[in-house]
Amino acid sequence: MKGVVFTEFFGMVGDVFSDDMVDDLIEATDPASGGAYTAVGTYDHGEIVAMVVELSARTGTPVPDLLQAFGRHLFRRFAELYPVFFAGVTDTFTFLDSIESVIHVEVRKLYPDAELPRFESRRPSTDEMVLVYRSPRHMHDLAAGLIAQCAEHFGEAVRVDPVAADDGAIEFRMARVGVAGAAAGG
Repeated sequence: MKGVVFTEFFGMVGDVFSDDMVDDLIEATDPASGGAYTAVGTYDHGEIVAMVVELSARTGTPVPDLLQAFGRHLFRRFAELYPVFFAGVTDTFTFLDSIESVIHVEVRKLYPDAELPRFESRRPSTDEMVLVYRSPRHMHDLAAGLIAQCAEHFGEAVRVDPVAADDGAIEFRMARVGVAGAAAGG
């Protein structure tokens, strides 16, 4: 997992809890990396999983809620750091459609060793979308937070229903809320 995920996680923990909590998580989990992360480095995703589990134990916040909050934080940071990906995009579904064909293509140019999740999208109608998430890291709650913040970023009300697929993927079935004829179908 790229170090930017770790550094942004620490940023969120420091902002929401405290910088001391960041130190406590590193000390308690004793990561193989020693807890020294650079944005461009690559690290075992098990290290961040251990820290999220430890944060959950210390705060009483369920792991899925922490991952979703982190996904929201990460989307806001990506919007600040990489405005080029948002240029000319006016809605949630158009942005989500661009993950594999635009965003991940550019990420792979910068970080050829990045192990990114895979996203496939289909649009049953103008106001519906199914985004299929595949990753051996099973961090679909993080993806759910990213999706929720994406809709907020574009000022849209979007219902998101995550459904486990037979192959282990998660299908995020989405529909714009308040649009005539919109359903979660797919």
